[in-house]
Amino acid sequence: MKKSALLLAASFLASTALAVAQQAPASPTTSSSTTSTEAPATPKPACGGDLKTWLDGVAAEARADGIGDKGINELYQAQIDPKVLARDTSQGATFNQTFADFSRKLISDARLKKGREMLVKYADVFKKAEETYGVPGPVIAAFWGLETDYGAIQGNFDTLNALVTLSHDCRRPELFRPQLIALLKLFDQGVVNAQTTGAWAGEIGQMQMLPLDYLERGTDGDGDGRVDLQNSAPDAIMTAARMISDLGWQKGQPWLEEVRLTKDLPWEQAIRTNRLPHSKWAAWGVEGMNGPLGPDDGNASLLLPMGRKGPAFLSYPNFDVFVEWNKSIVYATTVAYFATRLAGAPAFELGNPDPGLSTDQMKELQTKLAARGYAMGKIDGVYGLATRDAVRTEQQRLGMPADSWPTVELLNKL
Repeated sequence: MKKSALLLAASFLASTALAVAQQAPASPTTSSSTTSTEAPATPKPACGGDLKTWLDGVAAEARADGIGDKGINELYQAQIDPKVLARDTSQGATFNQTFADFSRKLISDARLKKGREMLVKYADVFKKAEETYGVPGPVIAAFWGLETDYGAIQGNFDTLNALVTLSHDCRRPELFRPQLIALLKLFDQGVVNAQTTGAWAGEIGQMQMLPLDYLERGTDGDGDGRVDLQNSAPDAIMTAARMISDLGWQKGQPWLEEVRLTKDLPWEQAIRTNRLPHSKWAAWGVEGMNGPLGPDDGNASLLLPMGRKGPAFLSYPNFDVFVEWNKSIVYATTVAYFATRLAGAPAFELGNPDPGLSTDQMKELQTKLAARGYAMGKIDGVYGLATRDAVRTEQQRLGMPADSWPTVELLNKL
């Protein structure tokens, strides 16, 4: 099961205590993991009520799934953690940074330096990961650095309590209960123990893997006969490579390339899923940072994380893997950009973007868009996909450059 189909910012927020911006919409739908999720079409499991009664139901399900006493006995030691619920319900206030602010906070000189050192230190492991799964070392190292600062900050929430809390809560038990059952299986198999800690939403280890991913994709990278994603960097690297491969990585293909815009173009074409050949983008004035774009590959989309006046990138099908890992567009763009830096690319050119909206202004914008009939879901001030799409449509209607970037000018015109 894909990690990102379950959570949209949990591991990252828990392990680094930094905010994720431009999150996907908070109702439908990581990694790796940022929270806001796409609920599967399965019946909602039992939730709420007396904890002991509810635990009995989980235990019966676990036993039916082949989990023995070792795992089930640990279940009954769990407690509801109010801090987990507080973290889960208060994310929206932190998700309002621009790509420039967010990426510059996360991709410090020290983190870049450490990433390059890790690529050298574990060169043999990264080489094996690329040979086995086709994923380049800088891509794996970028996730590693942003998820846990290369294993240094893995989170201090009790993993069992976190998953019991989120599974017992009635908002999204269908997302978390399978992870709880998987955690009990890990206990039962002796892979991890009940003292395991990690992110507030249940991710574990240096790459912040959910229990199901640990079970299904855990890979022994150091040859000691066990998978330890908390303490073994080789295990974490190989497991992440397998995860990225399973998410659809195409070996030997690019993922993100900074470009320069030389003239106005049909801005409404700048949608991540709208892939066109280099020749089309070149005709519209898109250039590489060192000259003309390379030969056509037919699969490039224009990514403008801060509108037409800000940084510009061409993204390729492999970029979708970053989005699958974590649905937050700014997180996905940041980690993909970080991977290019670790691979040798220079820092991006900021340009002169229009200022973004404050959280209150974004809420006002969403309220106005909802009044015009757009399905905004919760008015939360988060610049997610639903808001982005509605902004682009309204910009077109109003005769403005439709680059999907919300501005004070658009707010006033609405």
